[in-house]
Amino acid sequence: MEIVHTPVLLQECLHYLSPVGESFERTALMIDSTLGEGGHSCAFLQSFPDLRIIGLDADAGIQARAKERLRPFGSRMRFYNGWFSDFYSNFPSDAEKPNLILFDLGISVYHYEKSGRGFSFRYDEPLDMRLNAESGQSAADIVNDLHEEELANLIYLYSDEKFSRRIAKAIVEARKGGKIATSKQLADIVYGAVPGQYRHGQIHPATRTFQALRIAVNSELSRLPRALHDAFSVLAMGGKMGVITFHSLEDRIVKSYFRNLGKQCVCPPEQAVCSCGGTPCAEVLTRKPIEPTAEEVRVNSPSRSAKLRVVRKLRNATEMHLLQTEVIE
Repeated sequence: MEIVHTPVLLQECLHYLSPVGESFERTALMIDSTLGEGGHSCAFLQSFPDLRIIGLDADAGIQARAKERLRPFGSRMRFYNGWFSDFYSNFPSDAEKPNLILFDLGISVYHYEKSGRGFSFRYDEPLDMRLNAESGQSAADIVNDLHEEELANLIYLYSDEKFSRRIAKAIVEARKGGKIATSKQLADIVYGAVPGQYRHGQIHPATRTFQALRIAVNSELSRLPRALHDAFSVLAMGGKMGVITFHSLEDRIVKSYFRNLGKQCVCPPEQAVCSCGGTPCAEVLTRKPIEPTAEEVRVNSPSRSAKLRVVRKLRNATEMHLLQTEVIE
């Protein structure tokens, strides 16, 4: 099987989430919350012979590729097809708690190159962008149905696209002539909407618009705060949780939640009596985010914006830790 995605910050993940020397070393259970083609899971299974992993993915197609890749590990590898937010929110109270949890919030290169769902502006494909192609709105639904102002706000919020209003106006004008149905159609509209000098920058002018639509279609930011909190809740005491982010909005959510977990008290200043527990819920193992080396960026350019943050669980968190996390709708 051809592998098209290279896992980012792989050695750093193996280091910070290693079970070696931990009390659970011989019985460690890990949850790979974003399995993809199985690159991180494969490396963990190869590196730690006693480790078992449950791999989650909303996309049945890419999970099938991971199953083929990870078949040699037999019963050490199990699978769940669905959103990680659903998995953690419905985690059985009597199930074995994981000692290690990893989230890699990036989109696999497979989706850009092989899925045929319009993730990339380089191909002429149906404008879908859903990781789970069986449910929810597609990118085509959004660009054809949203009012101009809503569309401009969405593009700006999720990508900081400075020409979001010009792009939204061009999309609304273009759809008067018929439905915008393919990735190439949309890319051409964006290209024609932006100023000439912007078309020849470091990135394609449609990059940010496509990112914003992908985030919106898959509810990537709105599901993240609760998913982090639920995952931390099922993590075993002394266990470690790591999250790899790829843009500032994701990283802000993770940084805020991990900071709350590391605080002694998160009660509002005006509250007279502490109700959150009064001791840290986690030890923050990465005071600053771990970023890729120059060599990794050279050989794997999608890693350039990656950041890894890791915590160790000391006690259960309260709802108050989640409520202080900035949620982006």
